[in-house]
Amino acid sequence: MIELSNYKHKIKETVKFHEVDLLGVCNNAVYFNYFEDARIKYLQDLKANYKISEIMEGNSFFIIAHNYCDYLLSATLDDELEILTKISRLKNTSFEIEHIVVNSFTDDIIAKGGGVLVHINKEDKTKIQLPESFYNAVLDFENEVEVTKKE
Repeated sequence: MIELSNYKHKIKETVKFHEVDLLGVCNNAVYFNYFEDARIKYLQDLKANYKISEIMEGNSFFIIAHNYCDYLLSATLDDELEILTKISRLKNTSFEIEHIVVNSFTDDIIAKGGGVLVHINKEDKTKIQLPESFYNAVLDFENEVEVTKKE
């Protein structure tokens, strides 16, 4: 059972005409766009609310190492969706993020997904340590986060 109260970050999306296929349902690839919108907004909000200047500035950047989506029900044109997001695990140079897609009209969970983001140096594309301020912000914001840092 998915506990929605564990997802404290939320954005809204509306299924647009160009996102549906010939069957009238939201195309499977579109969900990854919704996840990207949610990820970016989550990081922007975390950065702003916790005054983190060490991420997504200068040479700090995040890339996707793994992405997945499980489709449970279909979304159709003009459905209003809530994309709920949380960081579930922090490591040295990466973190795991999870998403739940809820149809606002029916309250049904229609998809769940997530991925792994790696913190890199933009210039040479090498992994770099997540800053301590990022750990602190995530641990303060989230209810439960697994931390597996190796010293």
